[in-house]
Amino acid sequence: MTERTSRAAPRAAVDEVAGICSDLIRIDTTNEGEGHGRPERPAAEHVAALLDEVGVTPTIVESAPGRASVLARVAGADPSRPAFLVHGHLDVVPAEPADWAVHPFSGEVRDGHVWGRGAVDMKGTVAMTLAVVRQRMREGRRTGGDLVLAFLADEESTGEFGSRHVVRRHREFLTGCTEAISESGGFSVTAGDRRIYPIATGERGTAWMKLTVRGVAGHGSKPAKDNAVAELSHAVSRLASHEWPVRLTPAVLALLDGLARALGTNIDHDRLDAEVRRLGAVGRLFEGTIRNSANPTLLAAGYKVNVVPGVATAQIDGRFLPGTGEEFLATVDRLLGPKVTREFINFEESSDADPGGPTFAALAGALRAEDPEAHPVPYVMSGGTDAKSFARLGIRGFGFAPLLLTPDLDYFGMFHGVDERVPVEGLRFGTRVLDRFLDTR
Repeated sequence: MTERTSRAAPRAAVDEVAGICSDLIRIDTTNEGEGHGRPERPAAEHVAALLDEVGVTPTIVESAPGRASVLARVAGADPSRPAFLVHGHLDVVPAEPADWAVHPFSGEVRDGHVWGRGAVDMKGTVAMTLAVVRQRMREGRRTGGDLVLAFLADEESTGEFGSRHVVRRHREFLTGCTEAISESGGFSVTAGDRRIYPIATGERGTAWMKLTVRGVAGHGSKPAKDNAVAELSHAVSRLASHEWPVRLTPAVLALLDGLARALGTNIDHDRLDAEVRRLGAVGRLFEGTIRNSANPTLLAAGYKVNVVPGVATAQIDGRFLPGTGEEFLATVDRLLGPKVTREFINFEESSDADPGGPTFAALAGALRAEDPEAHPVPYVMSGGTDAKSFARLGIRGFGFAPLLLTPDLDYFGMFHGVDERVPVEGLRFGTRVLDRFLDTR
């Protein structure tokens, strides 16, 4: 593995990235959803100060008091080239300190890792981006087209206070942008003696739904004529137990083909559930993207044990593959039945980018330059990111938050999990990769 092959490594960026990550983790930006939690404003001000220090003019925008995002546009060397967007989010999901080996908002460096909520999702990537931009500004190195930076609020909810607000109210910062990179891709997955690097070229669509059943309220000791709780329970059970059929979209087929070539094996498309188990960590790359899903996540009804409530509600996290939205919703409605009312909490179409184009090639090339043993492959995310908001403006997003990980670190388990942490050397590697990639923009 090499640090650089064409020129000296960006030493200042590499040296400061872990510290920037730690500082960001110490700023508690917990997003509890539905507008609740700790505001992103303190983190936004910290990010803005780091940019201002090296001559980048940041703009802090608020969608509501304290719900702040940072936007900046750095002029490129060639006005004829398209602008390029790099975006990340400043908020994190909740963490209970009692469950952690290291306090989740300490930002402590221990055993070669930066620990804390957001280390992977995604203050570590924000730190890499800041470190690289700061280094390039000090050296006077510019991208070809304009470089647009967006450090956003509210990604861990719907994006309403962050990316959606930016797209609605501040799209002037995005003028000329056609492509972007953000989280959930570019990390290493070890399979035997191979290192696979999935680069996200798409995401499943999002359908967060609220279900409501209205029945007849009454005394709990009497026969219930129309029990809302029972009706909803049956409906949710049918939905949760449904076996969604495999749907192999072009992007998923590209991933399967890429994995087969990289691993020197055959992947049986007719037995993909078995292949997931056989391939282990590599199988997890496609486990959540070969079919649609609908997971019950919240139930609410009643207020007293001897009262049959008149209303019961549930919430469902639904995800669907590109081109399957209508089929997905029709199946949901059939399983729920006529007594259940469905409404959207959040609905976003799936997004995709070109795995055969020059940007994917440049991302893959940056990885190979830092790790000659890298095997980049296209990848579809089972969840979603702020990329969906920018897709509304025609900006195609790639998931690229490069990290070199040790085989024993469960990267997927770090997302929203306990003891989230990221290797310091992984951050340093990712900083070098990002710097190389920006040389191509």
